[in-house]
Amino acid sequence: MFRKMRRFKQQISDEKCVEILTNEPRGVLALYGENGYPYALPLDHLYDDGKLYFHCAAEGHKIDAIKANPHASYCVMDEGFRKENEWALNINSVIVFGKISFVTDTDEKVRILRLLGNKYNPNPQDVEREIEKFLQRVCILELSIDHMTGKLVNES
Repeated sequence: MFRKMRRFKQQISDEKCVEILTNEPRGVLALYGENGYPYALPLDHLYDDGKLYFHCAAEGHKIDAIKANPHASYCVMDEGFRKENEWALNINSVIVFGKISFVTDTDEKVRILRLLGNKYNPNPQDVEREIEKFLQRVCILELSIDHMTGKLVNES
């Protein structure tokens, strides 16, 4: 169903992909948008137990696009590195394909919000205040991964 990577010699392991998804703070979510146009937007994410999670408002272009077609792609890149005495940047990237669903169970929403909050905010008390303040208005999206590939690209 999914294509094999054309430049397979640059492919990174699934373990390295998971490391990138776990440690990098954000990526770009691509959806099927309105009028046949793609809709891609940067988002913070949480990788947990083989799935990606996002928090967002409960309405808007993204939500409408997901309701119309739950298929999505998400791309994450690391900061890259330069080898000694080389100008070119080496970047690891991961592309995930899957379907998005809405997390509706309140206990699960709180669990995910805590994990997300603690990833981005060093103060647990702030996280709890934010959850209490916004729980009823926040939407949690779950991206179940159907296919994942990663590669190391050299910009030269």
